[in-house]
Amino acid sequence: MPRIAAVATATPKHAISQEAVKEFARSLYGESAHFNRLFSVFDTVSVEKRHLSVDLEWLGREHSFTETNDLYIETALDLAERVTLQVTAECGLKITDFDGVFFLSTTGISTPSIDARLFNRVGFNPHIKRIPIWGLGCAAGAGGLARAYDYLKAYPTHKILVIAVELCSLSFQLKDPTKTDIISAALFGDGAAACVILGDEVPRFLSKCPEPSILGSLSTIYRDSLDYMSWRVTREGFKVQLSKDIPLIVTSLVKENIEEFIHEEGIHLAQIDHYIFHPGGTKVLLAYAEGLGVSSDKFRYSYDILREFGNMSSVTVYFVLKRFLENTNAHSGEYGLVGALGPGFSSELVLLKWS
Repeated sequence: MPRIAAVATATPKHAISQEAVKEFARSLYGESAHFNRLFSVFDTVSVEKRHLSVDLEWLGREHSFTETNDLYIETALDLAERVTLQVTAECGLKITDFDGVFFLSTTGISTPSIDARLFNRVGFNPHIKRIPIWGLGCAAGAGGLARAYDYLKAYPTHKILVIAVELCSLSFQLKDPTKTDIISAALFGDGAAACVILGDEVPRFLSKCPEPSILGSLSTIYRDSLDYMSWRVTREGFKVQLSKDIPLIVTSLVKENIEEFIHEEGIHLAQIDHYIFHPGGTKVLLAYAEGLGVSSDKFRYSYDILREFGNMSSVTVYFVLKRFLENTNAHSGEYGLVGALGPGFSSELVLLKWS
């Protein structure tokens, strides 16, 4: 089975405390009825710190979509280069060893895509297969692993690089905040990650972390749920739209979805030892625990990453995965489940096993 060889993460330079963000939002939105009603969300989302691409002073000024998107391209490229060089060095590979690169992002637009621009920075093999994926949002982290797994089943001698970069702060709305804008200001952060996935026929080599195998994946899109999570493109840029009913989907549909998936793989829910889930928010994590009938402690690394970095969209699950691999001594024969939800409304699940 294809296996995960290494994970690297990076954040932009501006580390901002939740208290600073809260006071900044108060200075902008203090007269808003929405803000006064929702002000407590800054204390209840369990985020203590975020890393942002820009400082709060920049966010406090008006910017055109063109200016913001140009900054996205510049910053995303820098972060993508950092995580690519980190994860390549960790594996003891050369940049030219990669046969394919999947690039995941939903928080900016670039043609040529960021992976093409990265080619000129790091020197990929000129025949590398590039697969940019845009629009999966938070689900793209698990989805990127799933699509790399699909690819490597066809090309078992190949080495794949998955890169995710999300700059959620650049969607910050300065004027006329909606309820969702305020919740987003309390929750989202910026970051990048890269993951090396190797085909069956690639020899094993020394790595700083264990190499779990990917046994399978399941992608699901739920009917009549397009409005649960989306971007609306405005003159000022992307404006996030989120439904308060997302936790209800988790408790009502996700357990059935997960059981359908793992039963196809011949295992039962009780055999899942580790949950590596995207922390969409505390309510979503609580809904996972309730829906699956497991302790919230099963999601402790998801909570840790949410507290330290906020929700970084697709990137976040790789931060959880890295934290898990560095701090958990998974034993041979144990199973893990990687999961994330995103626009569509959709679910991506990946089943892992340690050997």
